[in-house]
Amino acid sequence: MAVLRLGISECLLGRPVRHDGGHKHDRFLTDTLGTWVEWVSLCPEVEIGLGTPRPAMRLVASGTGARLVVRKTGEDLTGRMTSWAKGRLEGLGDLDGFVLKKDSPSCGMERVRLYPEAEGAQPAKNGRGLFAAALIDRYPLLPVEEEGRLNDPVLREHFIERVFAYRRWTDFVAGDPGPDDLVAFHAAAKMSLLSHHPGKYRALGRLVADAGAGSFTARLEEYGRAYMDVLAHRATRRRHANVLQHLLGHLKETLDRDDRAEMVELIEAYRAGSVPLVVPITMLRHHFRRSGSEWVRAQTYLNPYPDELMLRNHV
Repeated sequence: MAVLRLGISECLLGRPVRHDGGHKHDRFLTDTLGTWVEWVSLCPEVEIGLGTPRPAMRLVASGTGARLVVRKTGEDLTGRMTSWAKGRLEGLGDLDGFVLKKDSPSCGMERVRLYPEAEGAQPAKNGRGLFAAALIDRYPLLPVEEEGRLNDPVLREHFIERVFAYRRWTDFVAGDPGPDDLVAFHAAAKMSLLSHHPGKYRALGRLVADAGAGSFTARLEEYGRAYMDVLAHRATRRRHANVLQHLLGHLKETLDRDDRAEMVELIEAYRAGSVPLVVPITMLRHHFRRSGSEWVRAQTYLNPYPDELMLRNHV
């Protein structure tokens, strides 16, 4: 897999483009994730021609949707921002994900303060930045997250897993696959998908079973939407533990009684929250290196992203 191409709010790279002339450098993004990433950075407010520093802005509710307004002067920048966003997004090229700045009236993904038009009324935290809204509308399958939420180890792991999964999917589609290729792709993703939503995984299976009927291009697009929808559901300890038990079943003919008992103990310790996911995963991978089918070793669940990110050490 080639280097990932991720969009990012420019202030998160440490560049002083915020309204106060500061930045919000995120070391995980630049120093850890950055090893595998080509960053495509932008600052919507700077790129529409505003200076640094500049007057603060806010979102104001209106009958036609949120407006972007300069706090002190009331200048309405909505048309300027939406027009720029449309053109900028069309020129971004292929992306594997996007990291946005939380709480920003241009880049905030969710829970941005949305002020009523009436003076003095309290804002509701249910807005979305204008650029973020345009981004999500333009790229509905793209993994998008805010840097603030990435401080949560579970949300961080979930986002990075989706980014690598999305890249595997786009690489797969770019290879001009046929129905048999889709069957193989789905088979390799089975354990990952089961850890996110078993019911929707089964629905995906029905799509694959009918892959040869009708337009394969349409079926491929439908599968891609459903595939990313399954992964959008956060995996849980219970589902992970069930997947680990399923994988352990593939070793029933090769593990002795003591090794199997050790694996069962580790899986239950993970289910109870006593050890992180990396512990049973590491042991399973060890056993599968010595024995186990090609089908198991091909499961993306066992290697969803580089080990060096150490994401499963904290979930």
